[in-house]
Amino acid sequence: MTRATETTDIISKHLPGVKKISTDLLREGAPIEPVPPISHWKPEAVQYYEDGARIEAAFRNYIHRAEAKQEEDSYEIFVCHANVIRYIVCRALQFPPEGWLRMSLNNGSITHLVIRPSGRVALRTLGDTGFMPPDKITRT
Repeated sequence: MTRATETTDIISKHLPGVKKISTDLLREGAPIEPVPPISHWKPEAVQYYEDGARIEAAFRNYIHRAEAKQEEDSYEIFVCHANVIRYIVCRALQFPPEGWLRMSLNNGSITHLVIRPSGRVALRTLGDTGFMPPDKITRT
């Protein structure tokens, strides 16, 4: 999680007063066996079992609609790796989570999910790197 921690430190300099929380729930991993399978990446089945439970717990813990009494918009920034982001996006949009590896995200990209009070979810941005110079963009 070194890169995620370094990125969090950079971002937090621009957001004074915003509380930082570190959690192992958002640590990179293999969330669920992808469908269709890929030949060049084959984690052990136990890795899917362990990582998948942890990443699903992160989804259930952090992705939810606001409480009914909330009157203003709220925002949460997650700084984590692409596998976690792709899985959370699939789950939030109620897409089959096994499709998580069909998306490609650039390193340092921004993904923006909106969860409305009704529970309706919209994906505003997936993997945006338009703010980066082209020679700095790398892919996972």
